Amino acid sequence: MRRRTILGIMLTLSVFAGSLPAAPVSAKTVIYPTEATGEKVEENEKCVIDYSNCQDGYVVVQFKEQTTKVIKAQVKKGSRTYTYTLRKQSNEVLPLTEGNGTYKITVFEQFQGNDYVTVGAASISVKFTDQFAPFLRPNQYVNFNKSTKFVKKAASLTKKSKTDLAKVKKIYNYVVKNMKYDNKKAKTVQKGYLPNLNSLYKKKKGICFDYAATMTAMLRSQGVPTKLVIGYTGKTYHAWINVYSKKKGWITGAIYISGKKWKLMDPTFASTGKSSKSIMKYIENKKNYKAQYSY
Repeated sequence: MRRRTILGIMLTLSVFAGSLPAAPVSAKTVIYPTEATGEKVEENEKCVIDYSNCQDGYVVVQFKEQTTKVIKAQVKKGSRTYTYTLRKQSNEVLPLTEGNGTYKITVFEQFQGNDYVTVGAASISVKFTDQFAPFLRPNQYVNFNKSTKFVKKAASLTKKSKTDLAKVKKIYNYVVKNMKYDNKKAKTVQKGYLPNLNSLYKKKKGICFDYAATMTAMLRSQGVPTKLVIGYTGKTYHAWINVYSKKKGWITGAIYISGKKWKLMDPTFASTGKSSKSIMKYIENKKNYKAQYSY
């Protein structure tokens, strides 16, 4: 179905909740596809919103014109609104992370200053084919493919790992030990910044967003459902991750590292604090973290 209108469309899809998507039989690294197939779209002369695969937890949005103006897209469900900056004439994969229900996707073009005009919109009622779908695929915030160097490193690190939690432990320890916090970047980073994983692999330095995006990409590429979470620790805006384990379910704020202890999965703090007792004690206290968005 293809339409050339910006009026809202309602779409209902079947759901088979609970199981993980089947990975390619011969693949050690799992890259689930994100495609703009053009089967179900809202399109006009300025933009296209492709929701052909929304049952897999994402939409693909493109602003078609060349412009010097800022282009934004919003993904809204209920009272929760996610706002993204779009790169012109580029397919942007935007995740649907708030569960089943009705989402409204709106594209805005800058008019002047902080004023924007709506140039496209679609309303879709989604039921996921799998509850983990949004947390296994690449998207604008966690952008990776089979050639991404961190993805290749994840495959090397986990080739002998027999469980998801064993993979988590290997990847977590690698990120904590090999990445350094970039204080200069933290002070100068611009609004709308997105991690470039291959650049990060070369520099091995980054801010909390970089740490979380790196570990999320590595784990997703190994078939481990992972949420990149953005929120607050104290009064500081911060990023960390949650993972899913078949034994434990969603581990919301904790990770099995070693021995018998579960610790909060905050690779930034663990790395910058060199996993000291005081830092790990802070990390273990879930009350120190307040999630706002999941990607």
